[in-house]
Parts: sequence; structure tokens; C-alpha cells
Amino acid sequence: MEGIIGKQIKALRLQKKMTLKQISEKTNLSISFLSQVERSQSSITLTSLKKISNALGVNPSYFFSEGEEDSKPSIIRRGYGKEVQINRSQFIIQNLSGKLSNPVFEPVLATLMPGDKKVASYSHIGQEFIYVLEGTLTVLLQEEEYDLLPGDSMHIDSNTPHNWYNRSKSPVKLLCVSAPPMYAGE
Repeated sequence: MEGIIGKQIKALRLQKKMTLKQISEKTNLSISFLSQVERSQSSITLTSLKKISNALGVNPSYFFSEGEEDSKPSIIRRGYGKEVQINRSQFIIQNLSGKLSNPVFEPVLATLMPGDKKVASYSHIGQEFIYVLEGTLTVLLQEEEYDLLPGDSMHIDSNTPHNWYNRSKSPVKLLCVSAPPMYAGE
């Protein structure tokens, strides 16, 4: 799946007449890394995908959509949503936004596998809502850590440096709803 995402990133970048240097400047990701992602020679994290999506002016779900968008209500039945593995085996997401044209927010069902390492915080325009379904999710908000248990939730302004990870020995499953930058007052 990551190879397909890389090809989609390159196609969209070229369609928007943007250079790797321009994407690099907007994301703080190196040109060589971006090139490797586009050529399927490097895996991409959800964090990097969000940065690239913001730079390209699309919702991250753009890279997981199948077929044409529809104006009818979008229903995803249990067990039929497409799961996508990000960054090898550490992170699995299932896009729940369906085919609705121009969504105002992006709902994602995420599973973080055990041992996901703490990574640097980042910020972006928008808001995020996280609801933990299973396991213990560690959220890094500025310099402070919060452990969220099943049933716990957090709603943040995404301009605040943040990230989340699983340092436990069990998978963590959560619902994450984010307002992409193009709809969050940009």
C-alpha cells in the first residue's frame, strides 16, 4: 500500500505543479526522504503523511479513497472498511470517511501495535479528537504525557505540539477525528 501512496503523492504534487523542494519547505521533511517515499524506497509514518497532505492541500484520506466520490450518505459496514498498514507493522488505520465529497473532518479508526516508540511532537492547523477504545494510549502534548485508558478522550487544538504512541505490550485501538487544515479556519 505504501508504494501506491508514494505514487499518489508524486502524481498530486506534479498535478499541482509543486517541486520536492516546495513540499520539503512546507513539511520540514528532507527532499531525499520525500523522493524515496515517492519512489517506494522508504516507508511513511502517519505524521509525515499528514504533513505532506497539508502541504498538498488535501485531506489524508485522499490517499486511501477508492473510486469516485459520491454525494449520497456514506456508510461503512463493520468488517468492510479498508485497513491500511502504515510504517510496516506499527500502525494500522481504517479511514471511516467514505466517499463523501469535501469532508469537513476526517474520522479514522487507528490501531497502534505494541512497542510503538515515542516520536517527536509536531503541530499543524486544525483540531483533533481522540477516543480510546482498547489499551493505553500515551499522548504527548507539549512536554507533558497523558495516559488515556478505554473510554477516555482528548480534544486538542492541533497547533499545540503533540503526538501519540503505544508504549504498552498490547495493541491500542482508538477513534481519531481530525479537522483538516482546509476546513479549520485556514
